[in-house]
Amino acid sequence: MRIIVAPQEYKGTLTAEEAAAAIADGVHRTLPEADVEIVPMADGGPGTVRAIASMAGGEMRTCRVRGPLGRPVEAGWASVPDGTAIIEMAAAAGLTLLAEDERDARLTTTYGVGELVREALGAGARRLIIGLGGSATNDGGAGMAAALGARLLDARGDEIPPGGAALARLDRVDAGGLDPRLAGANVIGASDVTNPLCGPEGASFIYGPQKGASPESVRELDAALENYARVIERDLGVAVRDVAGAGAAGGLGAGIIAFLGAEIRPGVDVVAEVVGLRERLNGADLVVTGEGRLDGQTRYGKTVAGVARLAAAAGAPLIVVPGGLGPGWEWALSVAAAVEPVVAGAAAPVPASSLAAERLSDTVARAIRSWRPARG
Repeated sequence: MRIIVAPQEYKGTLTAEEAAAAIADGVHRTLPEADVEIVPMADGGPGTVRAIASMAGGEMRTCRVRGPLGRPVEAGWASVPDGTAIIEMAAAAGLTLLAEDERDARLTTTYGVGELVREALGAGARRLIIGLGGSATNDGGAGMAAALGARLLDARGDEIPPGGAALARLDRVDAGGLDPRLAGANVIGASDVTNPLCGPEGASFIYGPQKGASPESVRELDAALENYARVIERDLGVAVRDVAGAGAAGGLGAGIIAFLGAEIRPGVDVVAEVVGLRERLNGADLVVTGEGRLDGQTRYGKTVAGVARLAAAAGAPLIVVPGGLGPGWEWALSVAAAVEPVVAGAAAPVPASSLAAERLSDTVARAIRSWRPARG
């Protein structure tokens, strides 16, 4: 029997690699003769770099960049032998880099993301995959563009300061100084959301509050991004306001479209393509996947939903083993042979502890035992 194990990270508890190892252990405890293949997955958010690097023979690297409030941070990225660089914007501008009382979407910047891109280009990368998830920012990628040589100017010809609020003062964009190496680079934005840049479903209204924005600040930030989109379309000839995914990572999706010529794609599809998941699923007898919390949002571009779609196309039954369940998780019953949470009925992932992997393994073993009779 051939079984593919393809989970994403269990946020705050297990990396995708650790979760995959625990799941494989649970499978072997019930089916000791099974041929188990581990394929750690991600959807463009945290864990994307390591998931791809572990499967594609990538080399992990680090460099010092500016964090979301300008403090230096050590940000990791991966270089893959085929000339691809894998970058997570959250490594340089993520919410986890700030204390809760430091969150202020009016001030945070993606400048460090641009520094990561520059580092990757300097290492010879000609294809860049940028994971768009977990951001602390709402600056539309303006900071990233500045780090790569663009000038964002106010009406007096002065460069605007960092942060999303300052985009209200943007009068002109001069992209003449952009790093020339970008012209030969193929850039893909990997995202698990499809929000536009502006409006009630845009970056500011949907994600601003979790980044410290008050209702008043949300309206201010949305208006600032509206101005940013107008100036970009006028000066660069690129319409970004209503593009699906432009609102990802506080509008960084729009920034990489406008300044890097990027294509925004579902993150799980990008990762699946790089690690060859579709091909690995051919002839599989079972697929096991999971995440920290399975809920109604999972079905929209998240790893479990993507793995479920590919498993169905390959004709392989699926078992989902999440850490816990949240509202709306029942959709998974229509695509999975079984859903077996580690913590039944929980609204949160498995608590981080040395027992997390053991508890996940136990749950998988139980799920496999229940599934076997159902197969007939």
